Amino acid sequence: MKNSRAWLAVLIVMAVLVIDQIIKIWVKTHMFWGEDIEVLPWFHLRFVQNNGMAFGMEFGSKLFLSLFRVVAVAALVWVLYKLCKDGGRKYPVGLLVCVSLVTAGAAGNIIDCLFYGEIFNNPYPPQVASFVPWGEGYSSLFHGLVVDMFYFPLFSFDWPEWVPWLGGRSFSFFDPVFNFADAAISVGMVVLILFYSKYLGGSKQPEEKIEE
Repeated sequence: MKNSRAWLAVLIVMAVLVIDQIIKIWVKTHMFWGEDIEVLPWFHLRFVQNNGMAFGMEFGSKLFLSLFRVVAVAALVWVLYKLCKDGGRKYPVGLLVCVSLVTAGAAGNIIDCLFYGEIFNNPYPPQVASFVPWGEGYSSLFHGLVVDMFYFPLFSFDWPEWVPWLGGRSFSFFDPVFNFADAAISVGMVVLILFYSKYLGGSKQPEEKIEE
């Protein structure tokens, strides 16, 4: 198949986007804000929304974050283009997969920021959200909230009283609530750093062609 790398990148990006949006839309239209469903003792569906970066972190204004995401995804798409064109065949396919996952994850959260405020209402619990005509949603373009739902309280404990500064406090792992797009970004970045860090920053030049 001509330029199979391009088709692979498109397939990964589209699959992540579709799965991510199906999950988010189901959560928004079937769970109320703050609702927690215990699937397993160590795995919950917990509906939260945030203004910030991955895993609910906050950084800067909402408009700045949305525009930053758009610019970041545009840059990642350009990198994908370079990896998919003929010269990119000299790079490992795994590198293409990692960049595709990160690109798809970032794009998935952009959809929330760009459109969710325009097409969803945001009722108080225990009511659940629903689609509304464009422009009648809870916010404006670029100001939508990112939907998170995966929560893994793997273990928790109370620090002994004798531990300085922490004594008597509770500790829980893993507290952040995240979505499928965040997971795609995290997996892509971890594998990229562990196995393809020599290609980061453009310091590594491919030496020989890698066959498909």
